Amino acid sequence: MVDLRQIEKDFDTVAAALKRRGVDEKVLEKLKALFEEKKEVQKRLEAAQAEQNRKSRLFGEYKREGKDIASLQREVSENKERIAALGEELRVLETKLLEIAAGIPNIPDPDVPEGESEEQNVEIGRVLEPRSFDFEPKEHWELAEANGWIDFERGVKIAKSRFSALRFEGARLERALINYMLDFNRNRGFEEVCVPFMANADSLFGTGQLPKFADDLFKIEGENLYMIPTAEVPLTNLFRDEILPREDLPLRLTAYTPCFRKEAGSAGRDTRGMIRQHQFDKVELVSIAAPEQSDALFDEMVDCASDLLASLGLPHRKMLLCAGDMGFSAAKTVDLEVWLPGQGRYREISSISNTRDFQARRAKIRYKEEKRNRLVHTLNGSSLAVGRTLIAIMENYQQEDGSILVPEALRAYL
Repeated sequence: MVDLRQIEKDFDTVAAALKRRGVDEKVLEKLKALFEEKKEVQKRLEAAQAEQNRKSRLFGEYKREGKDIASLQREVSENKERIAALGEELRVLETKLLEIAAGIPNIPDPDVPEGESEEQNVEIGRVLEPRSFDFEPKEHWELAEANGWIDFERGVKIAKSRFSALRFEGARLERALINYMLDFNRNRGFEEVCVPFMANADSLFGTGQLPKFADDLFKIEGENLYMIPTAEVPLTNLFRDEILPREDLPLRLTAYTPCFRKEAGSAGRDTRGMIRQHQFDKVELVSIAAPEQSDALFDEMVDCASDLLASLGLPHRKMLLCAGDMGFSAAKTVDLEVWLPGQGRYREISSISNTRDFQARRAKIRYKEEKRNRLVHTLNGSSLAVGRTLIAIMENYQQEDGSILVPEALRAYL
């Protein structure tokens, strides 16, 4: 959650930054009006409290001088009621501010490019050159049909559209990729964790999916539980409402989970194939850090995901996202886009974000330093979307006869 104290203290600067994220000016104007109203109520409350203290001190004086204290008692009682009413008014205003803040995205870092959509994202590097084909490369759904690796029709029959079933070598490669990714991340210093595939509303609020993105989630009917949209949710919320020892930081975590999202393909994009599914496998990276550690950890996580792609021989590029294209909780994001020769374009396969203290404020994750409790920084990143990695392997390693080579790094896992 954005820091309301920061907004109140330096409204114009923060409002300008939030406009870069596409926050409606009317929302900002409402915030400003509430801050002003809160300031006025606070001033009246403090004046009433000061008056209460002054009059309370008069009781001894009245008794010493033999004065009638009935009128003073009445005034003190009336002022007490005024203080209670002003306190309740202040509480209502603070609740309204928190409700608005819960729907406001994170403040972008100063080096995040201007822009409203992916067209304004900035390429900051490429890794490996795309392979030259001496035949017309096929897209993954054509290769899937030829090799029997992905069964789209039966996936729909079992569930509904945007579900699929992997079969034969496709299923084995999916499992091999998961194991390979987890081992790769462990070797880079990330602790492997096995987490629940469901999360409660408090957890989803903590990482920013609720309340704003409730319609994107699969909710368990009759339960305060949702199918997780990403392992970022349970991994980060492992430490919700906790105060961590400073010496334990940073924490580096990795986990495999299936992910469930209703929004997949909602805009009619990628209606064919397995690019956008309601259920997909992903291996995630999460770091919990002290503020001074988070920039270095961000670069480390980008390198980890990029090196993983390179180890599979998959050409990709790094994109620094513009302010308007970042996720809700992110202060800064670098996407990795893998080359898909069948499509003849780069497609997102990993997204690494530093959320600064945005999620920590919502989830109340703190650490103790010099006898003070401070908010941690949280970072998360895909490492990688497994289905999209399978697709990238299929398209980049396809042969003219339609067969597919297995990358050297995966052969031991098969």
